[in-house]
Amino acid sequence: MAQEHDKICVYYDGACPQCVRDRETYRKLAGKQAEDVCWIDITGQEQKLREIGIDPDRALQELHVKDQDGRILSELDAYILLMSKTPLLRPLAWLIGLPLIRPLLASLYHRLVNSRLRRSGRL
Repeated sequence: MAQEHDKICVYYDGACPQCVRDRETYRKLAGKQAEDVCWIDITGQEQKLREIGIDPDRALQELHVKDQDGRILSELDAYILLMSKTPLLRPLAWLIGLPLIRPLLASLYHRLVNSRLRRSGRL
């Protein structure tokens, strides 16, 4: 089992049913590697987010992950780091990082997230 400082921390929207499902799917796919990831629900945590350098509004619009060195990654960089921790997802992490695919996925990602936030009245 990894020590707390060896883990990456994923800041996710626990008020989003899809985000919660995605978390559970990741845990199933990651198997034992899921122990190397801590999950932090950002709901109602605006001040704590600010204290670690994450804008609460951006936290709703983009996934944020703190790596083992304390750096905060967001958007696709966060997904790439998270997926790279799981052998089954590493090829997908590589794929979404490709120069031609990455900008298309980033655009699609933002449209989907903003649509979700508008539907829930949080944008």
